Amino acid sequence: MASNLQVENVLTATAQSVKDQNGKTSPFTLSTDKVGVGTTEPGSALHVEVGDSQQAAASLRISGTFPGLSFYANAGAGEARNWAIAAPWFHNGDFSILQSNKSNGDPREEGVARLHINAAGNVGIGTTEPQEKLVVIGNILATGDIRLSNADCAEDFTIGTDVLVEPGTVMVLGEEDGLYPSQHAYDKRVAGVVSGAGDYKPGIVLDKQTSERTRQPIALLGKVYCKVDAGHGAIEIGDLLTTSPTPGHAMKADDPLKAFGAVIGKALRPLPEGSGLIPILIALQ
Repeated sequence: MASNLQVENVLTATAQSVKDQNGKTSPFTLSTDKVGVGTTEPGSALHVEVGDSQQAAASLRISGTFPGLSFYANAGAGEARNWAIAAPWFHNGDFSILQSNKSNGDPREEGVARLHINAAGNVGIGTTEPQEKLVVIGNILATGDIRLSNADCAEDFTIGTDVLVEPGTVMVLGEEDGLYPSQHAYDKRVAGVVSGAGDYKPGIVLDKQTSERTRQPIALLGKVYCKVDAGHGAIEIGDLLTTSPTPGHAMKADDPLKAFGAVIGKALRPLPEGSGLIPILIALQ
């Protein structure tokens, strides 16, 4: 262990200050029940005084099992203290940082969760129950770029069939609330494509909410794999696509007048014949 102080087994001492080899007193004080680092008057079992930012950096390393560590800013008599407590035992091994304004007592009793990391590695800011890798309660401010590895921008819609629809299916607006697989050519009710087929997954999913009905992400912008049927005309790269008579499939839009308002997007890969999945660029028109 590379450290200025190493203790093995048990150390018992009366009040004293440690001196270096030149006889100069070190900023370390050891009494029968208190240890001071950077102070000769420790006010607690372990009292560490850290210099200001102009002085040399100080650090504290702790190993082993501890019930928790609490920190508070000094305040005048009768003034509230700003507490923060790191409690790795607080949620069965989870790690939390709480904050509350109390002049005395345990901040865990009324503390507000500022940061929480659960056993699964999920991080919650403003919540102690993060269900995803990062859950933030409140606004997020980013001063740099947000980079996503997945492809399309999707939004959750209620599915009228109340059963999961295969990714890549072309969907249209129903008479009532909900989307349905397309059934007709040049359908102006076209809404998008069920996201998640092939190698493309949604990069952004809007309107996530709990519902008793089936909801799925529908790609509205970006790249998505889509079911297409070349039996109504060979598909080339760049061709505009619309709904087809084949349920849930797109086809080449040959009629500009009928295609107006019914275009799904552009083909990014050719399909000379048959049917299958190809990547398309969603561009509802």
